[in-house]
Amino acid sequence: MPIIKSAKKRVRVATKASARNSKTKRNLKTAVKSLHAAIKGGKKSDAELKKAHSAIDTAVKKNVIHKNKAARKKSQAAKAAKAAAGVSKASPAKKAVAKKPAVKKAAPAKKAAPKKPAAKKAPAKKK
Repeated sequence: MPIIKSAKKRVRVATKASARNSKTKRNLKTAVKSLHAAIKGGKKSDAELKKAHSAIDTAVKKNVIHKNKAARKKSQAAKAAKAAAGVSKASPAKKAVAKKPAVKKAAPAKKAAPKKPAAKKAPAKKK
């Protein structure tokens, strides 16, 4: 147990922070697990995906997890939800639509700005 007053306070602050962080981590894990349970159950996982992304973003904002880890987790969750929905990578064939050629509009002519006269050079000093 610390003796110095500031060290005692650091212990109190650290215990509060660890409690906050563990609550955020628990919410994150719960949201991700419920997403995976919804995917395995064959239910629509859009709402669960949204909750998981929100929990991940909250954890990043509170500096509980690193932003790169959050990006990885969000990507994995979206990929799993997309695979469960039965959406394949290859997009379905689209109808061919003839595009009209792009017509460029002529930009209004701008007046050239008058050039400033060249600065006069100072005469070189003699030694």
